[in-house]
Amino acid sequence: MIVFDLQCLDGGETFEAWFRSGSDYDEQRAGGLVQCPFCQSANIAKAPMAPRVPRKGSDHPLARMAAIQAELLKDSRWVGDRFADTARAMHSGEIEREQVHGNATLEQAKSLVDDGVPVAPLPLPVVPPNQVN
Repeated sequence: MIVFDLQCLDGGETFEAWFRSGSDYDEQRAGGLVQCPFCQSANIAKAPMAPRVPRKGSDHPLARMAAIQAELLKDSRWVGDRFADTARAMHSGEIEREQVHGNATLEQAKSLVDDGVPVAPLPLPVVPPNQVN
């Protein structure tokens, strides 16, 4: 798949469209199938685009975020699918409080929040310890 920035030559609007390939775009445009989503004109051309090339190395924002999350979780215990039950038990005083992380469904997370249990989603997925290479 490839994404192109396209411009309506009649109205001047710029928009994105996805195609299987560059030749697929050419064929659809020649057949009048590529239209402006604003005015439905088929008078469309590719707009100038800057390539989106991600930076390599640890300076990349996602790499920095992953490092921060790993640092925050280094003293946290993985409880997997038992997260909601564990968090609720700690909140009620049934078990000793500690930092834990794991999996919860959206419904479980909402229920914890509704009950005043302090929880927060992690920004990036976590690989369970038994699945790490």
